[in-house]
Order: sequence, then C-alpha cells, then structure tokens
Amino acid sequence: MSGHFSTLLLSFGAASVLGVVYIALRKGIVDIEGTPYEIGFSILIYWPWLFIEIVKANIDVTKRILAPSLNISPTLFTLKSSQHSDLGKVLYANSITLTPGTVTVAIEGDEFLVHALSEDAAKDLEEGTMDRKVSAAEHERKNAKIARGDA
Repeated sequence: MSGHFSTLLLSFGAASVLGVVYIALRKGIVDIEGTPYEIGFSILIYWPWLFIEIVKANIDVTKRILAPSLNISPTLFTLKSSQHSDLGKVLYANSITLTPGTVTVAIEGDEFLVHALSEDAAKDLEEGTMDRKVSAAEHERKNAKIARGDA
C-alpha cells in the first residue's frame, strides 16, 4: 500500500500469501464451505462468457432507455435452477443480478423469482444458457469432492 512496487516486494508478498495458504491447508482450517476452490478452471471459462453477457445486456438496456420506440415491459417470473449446492445457486443468482436489466428478487428451494426489464431479457434467461454454464462449474466442484472422498 506504499505505492512502491519492486520485484523484491512483490516476491515477498506472493511468498507470504503462499505460505499462509499452505499453513491453513496443513492445519485443516480451510473447508469447502469457507473457500469453494473446487470450482477451479471452469470458472475461468465462465467469467469471460458472463462478462460478454453483461456487456450485451448493458447495450440492450442503454438502447431501451435512449430509444422510446423499443419496448420496456417489466416482468416478474419464476425460474427453475438446476444447481444442487448453495454455492451453485448463489453463483447463478449473482450472475442474473450482475446482468443489467435483470435482478434475482428471491430464492426458494430451486426456484428463483426474477425481475426483468423486458420480455426479451426474460426469454434469454428462460432459454437456460446461463443455468447450464453455472451447472457445469458446479459439476466440476462435485467431481472434485467425489475424487477427494467428501461426497
């Protein structure tokens, strides 16, 4: 936080972080609920896809605001999720809310109450692409738990 960045300082910082993580893992104080690191590499595929979806939705919302001819038709609907873990449901709900024009209002079991700015945004979510991508990340997490013997 000093504003000075040198190779030596950055190396010491990285070594400190790795040391703390190593000690925490060895002591067994890092659990799956506290640190869901099993999602792993699939999230590196999901994040760029989500970023692109956020940009596309942002452009759509901007067009609807600036062009009175485009229809703004707020809608509230329920959406069924295929995630099994709380982490998967939270990732899905947050992804919906991060996308401009949609907000996850409530979660009850495997049903989400979602508000969308337009029927097009609602149809995109009902299509299920985001749900499948989050489930793929969750599936990787489940496979890692099975391999470890935690399932």
